[in-house]
Amino acid sequence: MYEALLQVTGKYNLITAFAVIGITMWFSYWISGRFTRGRVHGSAIAILLGLTMAYLGGLFTGGEKGVVDIPLLSGIGLLGGSMLRDFAIVATGFGVNIDELKRAGLSGVIALVMGILSSFFAGVAIALAFGYTDAVSLTTIGAGAVTYIVGPVTGAAIGASSEVIALSIAAGLVKSILVMVTTPFVAPMIGLNNPRTAVIFGGLMGTSSGVAAGLAATDPKLVPYGCLTAAFYTALGCLLGPSLLFILIRGVMG
Repeated sequence: MYEALLQVTGKYNLITAFAVIGITMWFSYWISGRFTRGRVHGSAIAILLGLTMAYLGGLFTGGEKGVVDIPLLSGIGLLGGSMLRDFAIVATGFGVNIDELKRAGLSGVIALVMGILSSFFAGVAIALAFGYTDAVSLTTIGAGAVTYIVGPVTGAAIGASSEVIALSIAAGLVKSILVMVTTPFVAPMIGLNNPRTAVIFGGLMGTSSGVAAGLAATDPKLVPYGCLTAAFYTALGCLLGPSLLFILIRGVMG
């Protein structure tokens, strides 16, 4: 029976992935309504469940791709891959109301610059605390704190070692996960309930996956606005990381 099931799911692995994700989302929203009365959003619970399943999948299979290493769930690798992720991010852009975007104006631009600089220097400070002193490592880890895409792009451009690049990716992933999970909780405290604040939030946080998931858990209508500035954040970080920021750190550290 297992072999027959494996054959069917292997042939229709993407459909199987949609079914597993759908069941996970249903279960998450059931937990949210049953045990938290909606105070903890179902999307946040789903994110935590997904991370737990990925960890357990890698632990039990000894693989490196989480649940994708389980043959029955191999389709999740395609569903959660970069192709569909980028398609979803681009698709959200069509939901943007240009008038609302214009209202963010200068605030969005300032948030974008402040978000990159604050994340970068926070990453540099942490790298210094752990004993890194050379400009290449500091810049790469700092860029990783910007996003897990900016880190390896910067590291590859300035000649960082593979270990340091791996650390930069880890820093970006931690940031992304924190943004995903905590956004629904802090949204009422910071007034994250309209397109203008979503644009500013996306500029400050920057991590596209974290901002998209966090805003989806808060209010799906805000996702396009946050993702728009988050996309610019990544692009600007990739531009500044191996150039201006590296020159700055090299000038300070020698």
